[in-house]
Amino acid sequence: MIGDKKVLAIIPARGGSKGLPRKNIKPLLGKPLIVWTIEQGKRSKYIDRLIVSSEDKEIIQISLNNGAEVIGRPAALAQDDTPTYMVLLHVLEELEKKGEFYHILVVLEPTSPLRETEDIDKALEIMVQNKNSEAIVSVCKATSVHPEFMVKINELGLISKYCNGNTFKTLRRQDVDDAYFFDGTIYISYIDAFKREKSFYHNRTAAYVVPKWKSFEIDDEVDFLCVESILKNLSRVKNDGIW
Repeated sequence: MIGDKKVLAIIPARGGSKGLPRKNIKPLLGKPLIVWTIEQGKRSKYIDRLIVSSEDKEIIQISLNNGAEVIGRPAALAQDDTPTYMVLLHVLEELEKKGEFYHILVVLEPTSPLRETEDIDKALEIMVQNKNSEAIVSVCKATSVHPEFMVKINELGLISKYCNGNTFKTLRRQDVDDAYFFDGTIYISYIDAFKREKSFYHNRTAAYVVPKWKSFEIDDEVDFLCVESILKNLSRVKNDGIW
């Protein structure tokens, strides 16, 4: 609970994955990937209840073994094209059928194991303290992938600027306005707002900025190897500021 607001955390974790099969339970430094997120959520000083949503028996058992509650997900909500908001609404509806209501929803994707519990708690504090916000999502500053340095390739195989016209100009990173990308580390919303918007992204969404090293999401084997390397060298990453 934060203030007088009850906080529910959901970890969505289906069994299917095309980019990296069985990624949600793939061992990362000897620990199933999803367990990193379960442990982060359980350490939060504000989260009142942590629930894993899954249709997969192995994911369910690992989650239960590591102290998470589970709400089974219908197979129809575990498809490649299933919108995440439908999965979250299913969990909320299952709880509300039992008369169990919460004020704030926190979503923690198991594919972002580099988040820390303090990120969850700080993001909650920022959203609650900002009276203009109804949601908050994590973002990371774009550097090499800044929009000013991105191009499209046309049907002739030639490049054109992705945005801001077709005039090419040599720019340095320090010459462009800061831009940020959604990194997937944290999604938080007041539940009333989430039900209304069916999204965490709208004009009353605040930003929680994470450093580059925390922004890696695991979608394929290359991502997994990057995250594994960061975790193996975490003290250097934090102390030396190499990211």
